[in-house]
Amino acid sequence: MMKKKTLILLTALTFLGGMEMIFSQIGRVNRFGNRFGGNGQSVVPQAQSAPKPPEPMTAEELVEERMPSITEALELNPFEEAVVRTTLVKYVQQRIELRILELEPDKMREEMQKISKNQDADLKAGLPEEKYESYVLLQENNFDTKKMKKKKKKKEKKSKS
Repeated sequence: MMKKKTLILLTALTFLGGMEMIFSQIGRVNRFGNRFGGNGQSVVPQAQSAPKPPEPMTAEELVEERMPSITEALELNPFEEAVVRTTLVKYVQQRIELRILELEPDKMREEMQKISKNQDADLKAGLPEEKYESYVLLQENNFDTKKMKKKKKKKEKKSKS
């Protein structure tokens, strides 16, 4: 009688184990909630999540991006470069913070003009007059160094004549 119960029990266990293997091979889920040998992921493909918009650049990154062209165009020495860099980082940061506040247009324009005046005053105080004027010219040309070089050549030709 004991042998018969043991035989029935072993047969039932073998049958259940075999069924699990069969179901898992045809894509059904086993009793542990995952596919046999799988990692528990769904068979149905998931939609790709939308790519995240790029993080806005910090004031330091924005200035760092422009500094090589500014340094080259104005022929800044290391001290002058440090003055321009710190001044620009300070005022670019203020502009970023102002945009975050989302003021009404008239107030925003007024505050931006104040920031520009303060920046110009700091640059004028930290740079020699000639380099400050070159910076203003570069700023008027939207930091396009090619236009700056053309105007510089025209001035040189006029002064030679």
